[in-house]
Order: sequence, then C-alpha cells, then structure tokens
Amino acid sequence: MTASLIPTLPGHYYTDPTIFTREQSRIFERMWICAARAADLPKPGSFRTVEIGRESVVIVRGRDGMLRAFLNVCRHRGAKLCTEAGGEVRRAIQCPYHAWTYGLDGRLIAAPNLTKMPDIDRVEYGLITVHLREWIGYVWVCLADEPPSFSEVTGAVTERLGDLGAIDSYEIESLDVGRRITYDVRANWKLIVENFMECYHCATIHPELTEVLPEFADGYAAQYYVGHGAEFGTGIQGFTVDGSEGFAKLPGVTDDQDRRYYAITVKPQVFVNLVPDHIILHRMYPVAADRTIVECDWLYSRQVVESGRDVSRSVELFHRVNVQDFDACERCQPAMGSRAYARGGVLVPSEHHIGAFHEWVTDRLGDAVID
Repeated sequence: MTASLIPTLPGHYYTDPTIFTREQSRIFERMWICAARAADLPKPGSFRTVEIGRESVVIVRGRDGMLRAFLNVCRHRGAKLCTEAGGEVRRAIQCPYHAWTYGLDGRLIAAPNLTKMPDIDRVEYGLITVHLREWIGYVWVCLADEPPSFSEVTGAVTERLGDLGAIDSYEIESLDVGRRITYDVRANWKLIVENFMECYHCATIHPELTEVLPEFADGYAAQYYVGHGAEFGTGIQGFTVDGSEGFAKLPGVTDDQDRRYYAITVKPQVFVNLVPDHIILHRMYPVAADRTIVECDWLYSRQVVESGRDVSRSVELFHRVNVQDFDACERCQPAMGSRAYARGGVLVPSEHHIGAFHEWVTDRLGDAVID
C-alpha cells in the first residue's frame, strides 16, 4: 500500500454480531453516554428511558429536583418498570407486574405483603443506580461500576477546539430544543462516526452544505484542523438551507467564532455542531450491527423558541445533510459483508485521522476480536 493510502477496519467489524456485542459491553456499557436533554425532565416525577448497550435505563427527576438514573428493572422478578420513552409519575415508580414500588430516589417503598417481610432491606432491594452527570444541558450516564473520568468527554472538546472554554461561549445549557428529529439508520454506528469525521464526500453529496461552507468542497473537514472553524462563504448570511439570514448570534459567541462552523466528535456517540445562532447535537444508539438510532436536536436561544419564530430554514440545512449522510452509510452497509471488502478499504490523506478512531475501537475491543 502506498503512503497516500492507509487501511480501514476489515468489513466484518461492521457486520459480525460477536463484535457488536463486544462493542456494547466494552464501549457503550463502560463509557459516558449522552442520554437525554435535562430540560426534557422539567419537574419531579418526569422520566425518560433510554437503551444503552444491552441495558434499559430510566432517568427520573426526584422530589428534591435532582436527576437520578437507574437500571429499568424491577428487583423482584425482573420486569421492565417504565415501558414508555418518557412521561411522568406521581410520587413513585411502580412495577406493572407485582406492584413493587420505588421512590424517585430508587429506594423500595412498598410491595404487596411487604410488612410481613421485615427482614427485607429497602435500600439493598432498591433500584440499581447508574452514574449520572450533567454537562452542556444534557444528562450523561455511565453503566460501569467505576466510571472513567469525565475528561474522556470534555477532552474531546479540548482536542478539537484547543480550549475547553471555547464551547462555554455558546451557553448550550441555556438553549431550548427548537426541533428534534429521530432517524432510524440501517447502518453500523462506526460508519456514521467515520462519515461525520471526514468531508472527502462533501462535494459529492452535500451541495447545500458546500454552498454555505465552500472550503468543505476541497475535501477537508473542520475536524481535520485543531481550533479551525469552517468559514461561511461570501454572501452567505446564515447557516440555513439557502444561505439566508438566520438569527442573532448567541450572546456569548465571540467575534472569532462568528460566521464559522465547528464540529466535535465525542466518542462513542455524540456529534456537536456549533454555529453562531444555534447548535445541532446528534446522539447515536446502536441497536444492531446494521442498525443505529440517531436523535438530533436543533438548539436555539429561549427567546427564539418561545416566540415561535420559524426555524425551518436552519433545520432543513442539516436535516438534508443528515439524510444525505445516512443514505451514504446505508449504501455502504451491505458491502461490509462482501468478499470485496473482506480486508477493508482505504483512507486517503484527508481521511487519515479516521485511522486513529479505528485504533481506538480495536484497543477498546481487546484481543478477542475475530480476525
């Protein structure tokens, strides 16, 4: 192989159920995962459920206003407690099978005939706690018994922008969701990450994006350069589908950040897109070797959302980008099982940084991966 080309992962890394299961246990069940927008749980009793790795997790806001996360499993016979994606309970979470009932702090508080079982420790038989952190307005959870340092998350910002404080200017925690779209992508999660990390494809499949960000047509993604933001093209007024004016820039955005787009990959499942007047954040949830659910939030200032202003032109730009990207990933997925891709493909120079992602994956999986 020439110096211009370096190898990708072999095709079976994108199709093998054994590898997928190992990714779930060694990556998604050990790392910090972005699970929900904190504002989606506005008051005591609000809950959200999310599938992480092979587990169902329920996130709930307690009577004290604090958010907590638990495995969504009754300690009695293992029934799933909350079957809806979200909602509200009054004062407790009750199992629909045998009515074991848990406080919003996870403690067992009631069950049929519980008073006749005085030896039951209500804390010990409470819900299994999942580690939880809040950052940039989102709830992050970790299933590991001993979670890694949260710097694995924040370090991605430093690595990309050169300074953790650079993201603070956008005050993401203060923004509101103007639009949320969920995509069911028939492709392996790694194909989606790889696609987001490079722009070699941009001139081919993203005509609207390259019109707004002309430098992307040269094939180098913003993530290729530490601290660099892709500049809006001449005559482009805003990050919208037709380049027309968007909204006033967010209050903390600096002059250096104005009229620029920054992209951050937070492994293993978050993409953060920063533009002056709004933020686009993707969360990925792999459900099979060839299927990934992607939830995408468009975040705007509270004034924009509460006033009911039309956000469709800015939403449409990245919605088209998403559809174009996911279509490309779905086009690749069937070929991952082809003998033509048995040894993988190649990365050109503008994609060489994806090689570091592949090394990260194989390091996480360890030496038991099938060759």
